[in-house]
Amino acid sequence: MLTVFYLLLILTVGRCSDDLNFDMKTVGVGDDVNLTCTRETSSEYKATLFWVRLVSGNFPELLGGTFVFDYEGVNETPRMTTKQEPGTFLLQIHETKLSDTGLYYCMKINRLEMTFLNRTFLRIKGPEPDITAVFQVPPSDPVRPGDSVTLQCSVLSDSEDKTCPGEHSVYWFRAGSDESYPSLIYAHGNSGDECERSPQTHSPQKCVYSFSKNVSSSDAGTYYCAVATCGEILFGNGIKLEIEGNCRTF
Repeated sequence: MLTVFYLLLILTVGRCSDDLNFDMKTVGVGDDVNLTCTRETSSEYKATLFWVRLVSGNFPELLGGTFVFDYEGVNETPRMTTKQEPGTFLLQIHETKLSDTGLYYCMKINRLEMTFLNRTFLRIKGPEPDITAVFQVPPSDPVRPGDSVTLQCSVLSDSEDKTCPGEHSVYWFRAGSDESYPSLIYAHGNSGDECERSPQTHSPQKCVYSFSKNVSSSDAGTYYCAVATCGEILFGNGIKLEIEGNCRTF
């Protein structure tokens, strides 16, 4: 069952979808956080609710689960507590750490049908990030439906002044004209193979992250590279991708 659950999650989060809009919440290191998810008690006795965390480069992490109906036995993880309250399924994170920065999903599963009820990007604010610049360069050639397009994001950082552990977590978002919030379309792993450092002393480290896909006319929009580090999330300047033959204007 868990294998099917994680497979469905990866397929849903990994694809380009217009319904993966998210809210943003910022707290400081050591704060307590409450994330709520609407729980409509109904006749769907077989339906279950889950809180799941997705951090770039890591496998989706199950934080807790319950039934949609009133039930006292709720699964929970250390330092993170999930419990039922009237009309809600609550995720409590006690004494947050920088590593808690990531995307949190509340979802309902009824048989093999998965519904996202809450999507929150939780930002844990800590020491100032070591990143000095995040910039994107648009494709040089015209883009037509069916073409393979590669977007690049360059991240400059001063690794000698790094004040918090861990690698950069890199996400790609897309914003179309009919969307109020950007939608997550891809999250990079943290292999470190994308980074190189100049032999010159005190020179910044440069990491280049690429995102490729075969585009259709519906993929037009603005694509943003976002880097999460030290509890901060820094967005690039954005790339406006126009598809030739597309009558819509972005």
